[in-house]
Amino acid sequence: MKNVLLLLLVQLTRDISGLDNGLALTPPMGWLTWERFRCNTDCVNRPDDCISETLIKVMADHLAADGYLAAGYQYIIIDDCWLAPDRDAHGRLQPDPVRFPSGIAALVEYVHEQGLKFGIYEDFGVRTCAGFPGSEFYMETDAQTFAEWGVDYVKFDGCNSNPQDMDLGYEAFGLFLNKTGRPMVYSCEWPMYQQFAGFKPDYAAIQRTCNMWRVHGDISDSWTSVSSIISYYGKDYNNMSLYAKPGAWNDPDMLVVGNFGLSYEQARVQMAMWAIMAAPMLMSTDLRSITAQDHLLLTNLNVIAINQDPLGIQGRRILQINGTNVEVWSRPISPVGSFAIAFLQLANHGDPTPVSVTGRDIGLTASGYMFMDGFNNQPMGTYGPDSPVKVVVNPNGVVLFRAKPI
Repeated sequence: MKNVLLLLLVQLTRDISGLDNGLALTPPMGWLTWERFRCNTDCVNRPDDCISETLIKVMADHLAADGYLAAGYQYIIIDDCWLAPDRDAHGRLQPDPVRFPSGIAALVEYVHEQGLKFGIYEDFGVRTCAGFPGSEFYMETDAQTFAEWGVDYVKFDGCNSNPQDMDLGYEAFGLFLNKTGRPMVYSCEWPMYQQFAGFKPDYAAIQRTCNMWRVHGDISDSWTSVSSIISYYGKDYNNMSLYAKPGAWNDPDMLVVGNFGLSYEQARVQMAMWAIMAAPMLMSTDLRSITAQDHLLLTNLNVIAINQDPLGIQGRRILQINGTNVEVWSRPISPVGSFAIAFLQLANHGDPTPVSVTGRDIGLTASGYMFMDGFNNQPMGTYGPDSPVKVVVNPNGVVLFRAKPI
């Protein structure tokens, strides 16, 4: 019966175009509560760290004042656990009245006053992952509620639902978002849940429906987690890289730079590889206590420029260098004919690894390219197809270049 209802919903809203919202033409950048603050609702014992309007306002202030907004981070997004235990008497979502006493519309207004955009979380199922009211059978109401509140971004999770219903359900909710007339970035977790259930996601349909979509399980604050996501992208399951384009992105989950689990070298890897992978860059860290070193890394305009390249082509792993643990990733960037190139070593044997390849090995076909360091934009030499490209890659490290034809 649920499948029939979903099909009817989609058919009734076919007059509204699929995605076509003109948003996320480069990977969205911002800040998200989940990885760092999880579902902490204890504002009595942990008032500074609980999911509340106070936390969101403080982080919005830091995003606006500390250079993050200037670097491109514009969305501030609440994940799960903002909701009251039940809908109101009219069936509408409502925030927890103790932790969000001013309501979401007022919080959105505050965020907008800082020059930022506001994102919110809901779930396709009857309950969210943390057990709060989900959108099942309320999708049109919830989409309209978010629009009335002035929301700019919706993350739509998939807990407590049937993955078989997602092809129709995620499309229906996207159509309801469009029907409101308010542009809202649509972040889906559709393919992740279907892959967990053993289905092959329909990436063409997902691309038509969502601005971004999760393809891997939740990230955690550890090198094991970060490196496993990179390795997953390296395998390019289901040719997912082919579906990334302006307005539609594969999402490997949040940046955990600035937390507890990564060394500085590993943090550089996450920044460089999220740039190469054309990934949304959503920080999840405490901006009140971040170190100056991590702040500079997160706001590195050279790396961000690679991530935000307007061509919108996702990079891929193109070479695994024999006899080493070093692999090479390449992403076409503007101007046309240029590349971002990463030499990556996920392993750690305690000693940097020298490698040498030719320009042709890493996809260089023009007669010459000027290499610039991807982090500091310093000139690194000129190389052609037959030139030896020699680098030393640190354990759990990356060497990042921009290569432009000359």
